[in-house]
Amino acid sequence: MNGQADDVIGETSTRGELVYRQTRWTRATHWVWALSLFFLLLSGLQIFNAHPALYIGQQSGFQFDNSVLTIGSDYYQAKPIGYTEIFGQRFTTTGVFGLSGPEDNLRARAFPSWATIPSGQDLATGRVVHFFFAWLLTATLAAWLAASLWNGHLRRDLAPTTDDLRRLPRDIADHARLKFHHGRDYNTLQKLAYGGVLFVLLPLMIVTGLAMSPSMNAAVPFLTDMLGGRQTARTIHFATMLLLVAFFIVHMLMILAAGPINELRSIVTGWYRADPPKPEANASDRSA
Repeated sequence: MNGQADDVIGETSTRGELVYRQTRWTRATHWVWALSLFFLLLSGLQIFNAHPALYIGQQSGFQFDNSVLTIGSDYYQAKPIGYTEIFGQRFTTTGVFGLSGPEDNLRARAFPSWATIPSGQDLATGRVVHFFFAWLLTATLAAWLAASLWNGHLRRDLAPTTDDLRRLPRDIADHARLKFHHGRDYNTLQKLAYGGVLFVLLPLMIVTGLAMSPSMNAAVPFLTDMLGGRQTARTIHFATMLLLVAFFIVHMLMILAAGPINELRSIVTGWYRADPPKPEANASDRSA
């Protein structure tokens, strides 16, 4: 019996123990945000297709020269092409941006049909979908923030400490070498990344979205001015979307590198397998 107990203890020591890392509230809000951002992205690209250009300033039009991004179609050597123009530099992007679809039925649209909701050009439906999930995301984020302040999750799990900041160079080096430490607490890079999304990028998306709303312009007219104009707000909104997409890609890569089964179990069930404890020095080492 003692031998069997030693085997069980040894296996647990080798694999590490399961720790309860994600609460029900954290898991629920995570999946609501993931679902909301998915629909916001694809419906947002649908809305962008209605006027596929971004500007800096309050207004836009033929008399203004303030565009920073344009996606469209043109002809080159009697053949249709798709192009993307960034700060006056034009790049051919046929098949992806500006002109996409089967070769025998290319269609002029900024983002291809597979990247928008709905797939056909339908601005009205795209706006309905976008606004629904925008308000769902906003309400969930506000509820999460209130609950995290109340139960201490924000202070305990997300706020970087002095020790965290001191460990930042080491965490960066470990991540660059794909060397991960699995524990109950988030590491410094996770705290900074999640904090940046929750307290910078998502609020910025919400504020710039409100600044583009005519009803909000009437209710809070100074909001658009604070952001440098309605067209600037739209450009910031789009740039923030790109940063969120970049975060998602890095987030998925880190999950795959750190162990997808363990990470997925954590966000589905709450339980996470931590690293085994470091072996203690033997008796002879301790007495030396």
